[in-house]
Amino acid sequence: MPEGDTIAWTASRLRPILEGRVPDQIESPRNPDWPGRLAGRRITRIDTRGKHLFLHFDGGLVLHSHLGMTGSWIVRPQRPYSSRAWLTLGADGRWVVQLGGPTLELLTEGRARFDHRLAALGPDVLAPSFDAGRFVHLLRSDDQTRPLGDALLDQRNVAGIGNIWKAEGCWEAAVDPWRPVSAVRDDEAVAVIEAARPRMLRSARQGPRGIVPRVYNRAGRPCPRCGTRILARGQGDANRTTYWCPGCQR
Repeated sequence: MPEGDTIAWTASRLRPILEGRVPDQIESPRNPDWPGRLAGRRITRIDTRGKHLFLHFDGGLVLHSHLGMTGSWIVRPQRPYSSRAWLTLGADGRWVVQLGGPTLELLTEGRARFDHRLAALGPDVLAPSFDAGRFVHLLRSDDQTRPLGDALLDQRNVAGIGNIWKAEGCWEAAVDPWRPVSAVRDDEAVAVIEAARPRMLRSARQGPRGIVPRVYNRAGRPCPRCGTRILARGQGDANRTTYWCPGCQR
């Protein structure tokens, strides 16, 4: 699933093509009324919050996208054709296509502001100034027997962290992701976020391909800090694989 840094990087690729422009062509096979509703409307801004991406149009309409495990946004110099295309936008000879994913919806600005799913999101890990106080408050309001790694994936606690950065942040801060939240000090929880943020911000600017993981997807290899063999095991109700070093993450 694309994490907050990948979504922010996607937005930075879309802005030069779409922001401030009226699309020349709009196609939406799944929602055939959208081209008529959006025709002649300028895209005023493109922004993100956690794993969510928003295209704001003149007249108070917003396209809200969440890619889940299966969706993607692509940019092409020629119009691509795909049975998976949920939305195609053409502008100045460039094409932006959203492929698959669980969520692509057209909302009013008012509905987007008060949407219960969006209102419930925790502080954005990529915000210019991370709201550590709110993060700690939400974490302490969660089930205190829950492993920290599982709690970090809950977007109601912090928006934008996924399985990669859960593992990488815990490793950077030398915190065991299997510790129950009750056994994690406030400063340790914040340290996990602050350890992940610089690399996530760099990925958001430069793209995720340049990020070299320390523990994620490296089960069985030596820890780059202490040399202990990295372990991996499913965690939480979703059984997402957690990677950690039992030697230096305590």
